[in-house]
Amino acid sequence: MLKKLLGGLFKGGEHHSENETTGTEYEYRGYLITSLPQQQGGQYRVSGIIRKSAGDGEFEEAFEYRFERSDILSTRDACDELMRQKAERFIDEIGDDMFSER
Repeated sequence: MLKKLLGGLFKGGEHHSENETTGTEYEYRGYLITSLPQQQGGQYRVSGIIRKSAGDGEFEEAFEYRFERSDILSTRDACDELMRQKAERFIDEIGDDMFSER
């Protein structure tokens, strides 16, 4: 039953992959963008994780950045798409510096 519930939460469109435990995933320039919208009052807040491959095709936790924005949208699909757009822009502007200690 839990698997069915989680599967319903992470449904997406045809342009990306789905993973029941990590959310909706997109690959972009060697990064893996995972959209994990936070549900708030029937709407969705843009949230997720950006990971960088270590070069062997595996995405390691050492290269992981938690991506949180204040945008709130009414549908999961719209939130996934905005997450993808914002994460891609962030990657283009910041690149690997996002993994530097602040």
